[in-house]
Amino acid sequence: MKEFLIRWFVTTLAVLGATWLIPGLSYDTTGTLLGAALLLGIINALVRPVLLLLSLPFIIVTMGFFILVINALLILFVAKVIPGFHVAGFWTALFAGIVIGLISWVLSSFFRASDGTLHPVTYHPSIKQVQGRVIGEDSQG
Repeated sequence: MKEFLIRWFVTTLAVLGATWLIPGLSYDTTGTLLGAALLLGIINALVRPVLLLLSLPFIIVTMGFFILVINALLILFVAKVIPGFHVAGFWTALFAGIVIGLISWVLSSFFRASDGTLHPVTYHPSIKQVQGRVIGEDSQG
């Protein structure tokens, strides 16, 4: 639950920063901002991976730039669903997606793990490092 609240806080700050930096992106109340950040986080966690998988050929052909289009469409969807969260158009949503992604990435890097080292919020200490060796052509009999 703590990780979810941290992620929501980071997303909220990222959306807030984007509204300050990008003209055409605004919200009416703090509750609207919190709701938009919550919905954006839920959509990014549940819907975005499916959309990325379905649009994989476009992503490959455009060398990853189609991901920005998907992010913009998700932000436009949030603006349609949450009353009081306003996006002027597609280009505003595209730049908002870039800014929100950058701010989230920077803010996520400031959270410390229990051992005191810096890790992104997505770090999982339960995942163990695999030890092994690579067998090359010359080592095969």
